[in-house]
Amino acid sequence: MSDEYDLDSGPDPATFAAAAAEPDIDEESAAPRGQRDGGGGAAEVHDPVYAVGVGPGNLEYLTPRGERAIAEADVVVGFTTVVEFVAECTDADLLTCGYKDEAAALSEFAERVAAGESGTAVAMGDPNHSGYQFVGKVQRALERTAPETPLRVIPGISSIQLAASRARTPKEDSTFVTLHKSGDVTADMDRLAAAVDERHLLVLPRPYDIMPGDIAEFLLESGADPALEALVCEKLTHKAEEIHRFTLAELAAHAGGDGPEDTPFSDLIVLVVRQPVEA
Repeated sequence: MSDEYDLDSGPDPATFAAAAAEPDIDEESAAPRGQRDGGGGAAEVHDPVYAVGVGPGNLEYLTPRGERAIAEADVVVGFTTVVEFVAECTDADLLTCGYKDEAAALSEFAERVAAGESGTAVAMGDPNHSGYQFVGKVQRALERTAPETPLRVIPGISSIQLAASRARTPKEDSTFVTLHKSGDVTADMDRLAAAVDERHLLVLPRPYDIMPGDIAEFLLESGADPALEALVCEKLTHKAEEIHRFTLAELAAHAGGDGPEDTPFSDLIVLVVRQPVEA
């Protein structure tokens, strides 16, 4: 199966996820997940599929509600790294994928849900901060194969929240932008340029073509103060967690390239650019 969108021309799969509010689902009074009326089949599948944000990878930050949705599933789908984080939480069949075989994995997932199995899709962090393209792809697969099945998002702890905590940067005084998505990000970069003179920035870079150094260089070209404090928060909550501290000008020295060999940072990073704060 191949999806019918082109991220350069649209529609972006995130638009499927954001097209309408979730339907009402009385989860507390419903029968235990996986118990269906009748003999199965797509028309009788009404238990929700869950899209769970698993947090930053440290299981201490996986919410109890998300853990239960994973534990109760018959089948769990997600990118290999994400599924590996939560594999010990469930006896479900695990469907892992990368970008190249994502569509095939989601197609198989939807077919199994249509056949009566309970399903959970997993994504890093919180899908509401970064991951709506994946949510949209899951929803699209369900609409094609199991159209009676609603999709419910279970939020997670985002690395954005953790970076805001580490950097002591209140989110209400910040502009958040995720670049961790496919397709054109010109509008997102323009939002950063418009905000950098007045607000803190919390940014999820895109591995590996729009990394912290590239963002710093862009902000300087947009007129940002070279002396602004820039923190690259790497592998938050993991044993290898590091907070790298620069001025914006110092960070821009790491601009350029589009591969892991061209940057000193991993793909598990958040960039924080701080405005001066008077004590």
